[in-house]
Amino acid sequence: MLVTGRRTQRGGEGRGKRGGGRSKCVLTRGCSVPATPARRPQGADGAARPAEVSPGPAMLVTAYFALALLLAACLGLELSGCRAKPLSRACCNPSFLRFQLDFYQVYFLALAADWLQAPYLYKLYQHYHFLEGQIAILYVCGLASTVLFGLVASSLVDWLGRKKSCVLFSLTYSLCCMTKLSQDYFVLLVGRALGGLSTALLFSAFESWYIHEHVARHDFPPEWIPATFARAAFWNHALAVAAGVAAEVVASWLGLGPVAPFVAAIPLLALAGILALCNWGENYDRQRAFLRTCGGGLRCLLSDRRVLLLGTIQALFESVVFIFIFLWTPVLDPHGAPLGIVFSSFMSASLLGSSLYRIATSKRYHLQPMHLLSLAVLIVVFSLFMLTFSTSPGQESPVESFVAFLLIELACGLYFPSMSFLRRKVIPEMEQAGVLNWFRVPLHLLACLGLLVLHDSDRKTGTRNMFSICSAVMVMALLAVVGLFTVVRHDAELRVPPPAGEPCAPEL
Repeated sequence: MLVTGRRTQRGGEGRGKRGGGRSKCVLTRGCSVPATPARRPQGADGAARPAEVSPGPAMLVTAYFALALLLAACLGLELSGCRAKPLSRACCNPSFLRFQLDFYQVYFLALAADWLQAPYLYKLYQHYHFLEGQIAILYVCGLASTVLFGLVASSLVDWLGRKKSCVLFSLTYSLCCMTKLSQDYFVLLVGRALGGLSTALLFSAFESWYIHEHVARHDFPPEWIPATFARAAFWNHALAVAAGVAAEVVASWLGLGPVAPFVAAIPLLALAGILALCNWGENYDRQRAFLRTCGGGLRCLLSDRRVLLLGTIQALFESVVFIFIFLWTPVLDPHGAPLGIVFSSFMSASLLGSSLYRIATSKRYHLQPMHLLSLAVLIVVFSLFMLTFSTSPGQESPVESFVAFLLIELACGLYFPSMSFLRRKVIPEMEQAGVLNWFRVPLHLLACLGLLVLHDSDRKTGTRNMFSICSAVMVMALLAVVGLFTVVRHDAELRVPPPAGEPCAPEL
């Protein structure tokens, strides 16, 4: 994953109107962006009004218990997987392992810095006393910049050079973190735009650099590439879990506040940039015409029903995931949930899903990715129906909502490897960049539309209504999965290859 990642990013974000009265500030109809944020309403004595929901120990205990249980399950599955698979030639080649280490030490620092910011992103904006409408617009800005920069990221990386692009990532993401020190709304908007650029570079420059170096400079066998990224995917989840705990330590345990994780990410980004600058060689690729790439992707999308159905499933599923990322904090935070630990629990659930995917597609069970994709969509549909009841105004059940969120993350752990496998098999390699560009556009448009709907919603019913809408969207995704299953059920190409062809298991 994944997401994400998980991922890019899986920040805690949410909604809900703060108290009574109209603010003079902000991004409501007919108003422009304010110079200062809206403040929480105060009583006659000048003290802030109490929260509507009194925090209790239930969520605190539940979050720590869930994290311990999920980590134990993940550890058991990964250890059994490592014992079951022999080491491949790639895992025993000293030159290859040194090359992997040069890549991992930079890539993992970048991923750790990215994940460290995720648990407290929404909480930071809330700490600055912005209303949920303002926060929603900040996230719309971030999603829009991700779309725009994602469309041109491949061409930018090829033109600028992969190493320079990785160094540029460390600079732009450091600036993005620095903007979080400001309470000025326009500065935070600029930070969201920089975050979109950084995300596009993170998920294009690093992998492009590695693949070129692996094949062109070091002349290692191409079939060893999956072993590198299989291990990277595992440690990406592990870093996300550790980053959630670290964010909880610096923000809550040490009492440094929600801005602390963003400050802590800056040294990691600086170190990643320095290591890339000193240890990596530069490489370029022939520039591909952007319009030609998109044109070829559109023709592939329209000429193959399998590609069209895959794109529909991806747009619907992942737009719901983006909205979930926005909503989980305001659903759980008023009940005293430790946000960093909750985030680590989410990432552990996603890792558990990835481990279950590996076991399900193994020789023993031999389930196919199409089956697991269907299961992932079903789990999310069920979880969203749970959330429509657990977030009912006046009858909130935070523990039930937390369980539903964990199920969504578990489904993501099944979904992303399944979707990745199917895309590789269905979309021609030369057209993948163009097709993925077309997949991303409706995905982010749906997510932005959902956030804008939240911006105009009433606090008491808006969250529940949004989960109801997401349930309907996922039912449409389920229908698309049924359509795809009907088309490909006799397609031998979409079956998992024999276990002997699989890359070695990630090493703990």
